[in-house]
Amino acid sequence: MTIKDLRALFLRRYNIPKERPIKRALRSFTMAEKTVFYFFTTLFILSGFILVWKVSEAYLVQVPIQGGTLVEGVVGNPRFINPVLALSEADKNLTALVYSGLVRLTPDGKVVNDLASSVSIGDNHLSYTVVISDDARFQDGNPVTVDDVIFTFQKIVDPMIKSPKRGNWDGVTLEKVDAHTLTFRLKKAYTPFIYNLTTGILPKHIWKNVTDDEFSFSQFNTLPVGTGPYQVEGVERNSGGIPDYYKLAPYENILGQKPFIRNLIFKFYPSEDALIEAYNKGNVDAVGGISPEKMADLDTRGATVIHSPLPRIFAVFFNQSKSKVLLEKPVRLALDLAAPKEMIVENVLGTFGTVIDGPLPAGTYKWSAERKNTGSPEERLVEAKEILAKAGWKANTETGLLEKKVGSATMTLSFSISTGDAPELRAVADALRGAWEKLGARIDVSVFETGDLNGNVIRPRQFDALLFGEVVGRDADVYPFWHSSQRNDPGLNIALYANTRADKFLSEARGASDQETTERNLHLFQNEVQADLPAVFLYTPSFLYVMPEKVKDVNMGPLSVSQDRFLGIRDWYIETDRVWKIFLD
Repeated sequence: MTIKDLRALFLRRYNIPKERPIKRALRSFTMAEKTVFYFFTTLFILSGFILVWKVSEAYLVQVPIQGGTLVEGVVGNPRFINPVLALSEADKNLTALVYSGLVRLTPDGKVVNDLASSVSIGDNHLSYTVVISDDARFQDGNPVTVDDVIFTFQKIVDPMIKSPKRGNWDGVTLEKVDAHTLTFRLKKAYTPFIYNLTTGILPKHIWKNVTDDEFSFSQFNTLPVGTGPYQVEGVERNSGGIPDYYKLAPYENILGQKPFIRNLIFKFYPSEDALIEAYNKGNVDAVGGISPEKMADLDTRGATVIHSPLPRIFAVFFNQSKSKVLLEKPVRLALDLAAPKEMIVENVLGTFGTVIDGPLPAGTYKWSAERKNTGSPEERLVEAKEILAKAGWKANTETGLLEKKVGSATMTLSFSISTGDAPELRAVADALRGAWEKLGARIDVSVFETGDLNGNVIRPRQFDALLFGEVVGRDADVYPFWHSSQRNDPGLNIALYANTRADKFLSEARGASDQETTERNLHLFQNEVQADLPAVFLYTPSFLYVMPEKVKDVNMGPLSVSQDRFLGIRDWYIETDRVWKIFLD
């Protein structure tokens, strides 16, 4: 068909069938009949449009799209946006977003492949063979290879680098199979080793010419190139050259789902008070890790406050080798019963914590936060007094303090609590002192600066009782804190706890080949500790994250460290669109 034929086709006049009879009928209508006709015709057309709109609405769904900006405030400036060196909260937050590992964790704690296309675990859990995905690329376009993984590992274990991750890799060797395959070999089975593979990978082609002496001072620590969900798009520095503003954007060639939030901005402040002021002025949208006592200072209108249990416990650890009073189990039992745990969580932590009665953090397992003592505080206090009375403790009529005859000597129910100078710890110590004095005990509280507490109190074990916190971690490996081999410095068994059955359960949990066996042994271990009462376990704190309501689909499970709040950031979104269901995958 020619252009001339097409033109003739379009210009041709077409007649609607029955057009003339319809026109004649309309001309024959009276004014009233025409009014009725046109009314119903208009109603029919409108009804059709409404019907189509309703059908369309029924099949339309709201879906997230890329867009929006989230501005987060952080205390402290970043120095090491580097998975080998990251120390501060600012370092770790940015490192978690810019870098990725061979595997990654989901918010519900599952391990999934990231840079790796497959991970094969040997039958005896002494080897982990990893195949790196052919599509894995650094943010500058270079491919990720086994050499990059080996380079990162070598930097972590190099004593000259002083990586805080070095201890996690003791006894591990690497074997290169080919350019995309390598095997990690362990001297003995350690089930939580899989979490080591979440460590971000450095690009060797960028870092290879940086000497060990220069490693901590390299510009690449503040201008990172990784493989994570976000890459650095802009940096602003203060007059001293220190970064105080980072703008991140989604990495387009990331493996797996690309993040929806288009602009992720971090601003840094010198103190928590300065951060709170910036939030209240609207300079930042989100803040994380705010201490419970500061939450009242935040204007949280229009915000969502998320709190998630951290894998930490706070407890009063008893040094029974130094205090004869605490050597008596009835005393330890009475102190545990009378401890005002609920009041501490409510008043000191502002309800942002969970009461515990054992050595494992709340949220580790379903049973780890189960209460051993379910009576009211008043009922527990009465029971505690009865236990002490049965054990021979009687009140001195002059001092009111409980005393007990031991041979020819008289022992007074008195001991000291040592703790750090953090406001939270001071408040907890005061609450414990007040509650235990109701039993008839005399409690002295000694507060130490952090360095002094570690060097002169904890390491030499110079305390009667120690109010302190332990960071257990996501893998729930409490072996370093409770195995009898760890009683002496530099071991972390600060309660000097020794129980052969507990040691057995800890060792079997650590070397188990599956999570079910690990959990079963840890449960048995906790039962042993609860029977012996080497400490009064108080609470698991919560991580507090304040963010705007505009950010949707934020899912935070139990956190191992504060930067774990970003585990699900690929699913967070601000902007949405509406599409028909049939166009969804």
